[in-house]
Amino acid sequence: MKKLTAYLLLLLATSAYAAALPDYSTRYDPARDVFSDGRAAIQLAASTNRKVLIEVGGDWCAWCHVLDQFLHNNQDVQQQLHDTFVMLKVNVSETNDNAEFLRAFPKPLGYPHMYITDNNGKILWSQDTAEFLQQGKYSRQRMLDFIARWKQHE
Repeated sequence: MKKLTAYLLLLLATSAYAAALPDYSTRYDPARDVFSDGRAAIQLAASTNRKVLIEVGGDWCAWCHVLDQFLHNNQDVQQQLHDTFVMLKVNVSETNDNAEFLRAFPKPLGYPHMYITDNNGKILWSQDTAEFLQQGKYSRQRMLDFIARWKQHE
């Protein structure tokens, strides 16, 4: 019974937490205006003293889904990620490659790919998410180390 109660509380907290995130933080959407979303993310980052983590990918991307599932299954990692960064998911697909927006960034090696900016929009880092893999799966420790490294840059 205690396990069920704890699970239900976690589920409710997770649902409330996800509902509080801006849409641009939760999903890839080819119809979104990435420039407007980027400005909003920078404003939120500035007002909350965080950096912006731009995750580039799309619904077509199998590894993007694997990363989403990893974060869903590791709520504490996801919470730390959102505590450290304002997340901005940028769609790249045949429908909308957001090439004009992404022109300012280094070319990604694959997807999903992450970029970190300060809360003024200055590019600080380009991160290949394959570096978070260990034995073919996203590593909890590698992700936590990455987050901790950027927490030190506050």
